[in-house]
Amino acid sequence: MDLKNSTILITGGTSGIGLELVRQLTRQGSTIIVTGRKQEALNDTKRRFPKIRVFQSDVSDPLDIERLYEEVTQQYPDLNIIINNAGEMRLLDVQDAGKDLENVTREIDINLTGPIRMVHQFLPHLIKKPAVAIVNVSSAIAFMPYSTAPVYSASKAGIHAYTQALRLQLNKTSVKVFELVPPGVNTNLQHDWVLPPNPSQMMDVDKLVSVAIKGLLNDTPEIKPFLVNVIKFLSRLVPNQLMQLGHREFKKFKKLNNQQ
Repeated sequence: MDLKNSTILITGGTSGIGLELVRQLTRQGSTIIVTGRKQEALNDTKRRFPKIRVFQSDVSDPLDIERLYEEVTQQYPDLNIIINNAGEMRLLDVQDAGKDLENVTREIDINLTGPIRMVHQFLPHLIKKPAVAIVNVSSAIAFMPYSTAPVYSASKAGIHAYTQALRLQLNKTSVKVFELVPPGVNTNLQHDWVLPPNPSQMMDVDKLVSVAIKGLLNDTPEIKPFLVNVIKFLSRLVPNQLMQLGHREFKKFKKLNNQQ
């Protein structure tokens, strides 16, 4: 992909992977459009990167997506790349009755339904362009269900499958479909967890996004750091052992959660 001459919309671009994408894509010379739920965070991102354009929008709200589409395509008709990055990850005990029926599916609404709706809304505009990309951010957990985050695991397995199907359906069009598959990454995604991850086992966000930029420039459909390749291989070789290894964290989480 020619990133320098591209107009790129990044959902969830005010923190974590999204914010680092803004930083590194700005260096590439791209025109950047950032969305997020919190206006204050959007304003702060705009102050840091004055050339970007920001729009308040919640990917879990279909009306917000419709409004975003109308505003962005009118103001930026050259839009040719969308990066579905907005995401949420929660540690959940399925026996915890404290979550209501609407709240318990929040990660599905943000991580899976949101990108599907974004693609459905923006595809008619994108497909008319000669050079187009859709980038969906999944997770290594798509290959290795993580029992401590069951709904997140389901959402990322779903976006992985959806991205593969989308790529097949669009393979005769101008649209390139990419999947960015991060391992654990040091971001604010984990800031309110009762069981914080081990930082030594997490990838720095700038290194992940450097891998992502290289993958986009080289038209690599499934962009994975080395650690994710290892996890994907082991998920085929010893899937049960890998899941049980991750499940050790749930036992620690359940104990801490019950103490709150």
